[in-house]
Amino acid sequence: MTLILDSKTPITLVGGGPVEAALLTQAVSFGETVVAADGGLHRAQALGVAVDHVIGDMDSVDLTKVDGPKLHPIAEQMSTDLDKCLRSCDAPYFVGVGFLGGRLDHQMAACHSLVEASDRQVVLAGKEDLCFLAPLSLSLKLPIGTRVSLFPMGEVAGNSTGLKWPIHAYQFSPALMIGTSNETNAESVELTFDRRRMLTILPVKFLDDVISQVFDG
Repeated sequence: MTLILDSKTPITLVGGGPVEAALLTQAVSFGETVVAADGGLHRAQALGVAVDHVIGDMDSVDLTKVDGPKLHPIAEQMSTDLDKCLRSCDAPYFVGVGFLGGRLDHQMAACHSLVEASDRQVVLAGKEDLCFLAPLSLSLKLPIGTRVSLFPMGEVAGNSTGLKWPIHAYQFSPALMIGTSNETNAESVELTFDRRRMLTILPVKFLDDVISQVFDG
């Protein structure tokens, strides 16, 4: 697919799920270019944030309330609107809000999109948590006792230092072995994986840390 947007700076993605004003403002501080996934346009509008582009099948967009953003309709129904955004745009990284929270099936679909677009660097942030697809090698500095959940989106193995429960002895898979509710026991956490199939889930208050250490590093 031809790129709709090839950005040299980060992009904020806005979905149609719950979005808090402070979190959207924080996201835009990283990615000033704002792309709405379909009905995410109206979420952004309600919070006074201007949208530059709208990408999706447009089934949740009220065309009478569109003034300013460029519309990029993609009619096919075999992928989600987040999928459409990620394959149609390129950027150093994406910060997505409005994809976690609300309907569970939408959240699961958003997590699937992170794997589907594993060539993109994406962090999704919600009211409670953030998540991103771990790179093959991940280094984070976090306070001791920070919750770190690892959820496999396929078969994946890895190694860790700085976690209370090391992960090296396990073959992870969504059906057989997951790694949720772990926590740090050192200020520096080092994780390695044999493939990009592991979601990393942290409290959303560490969004700045993830951006600076993982995406801007």
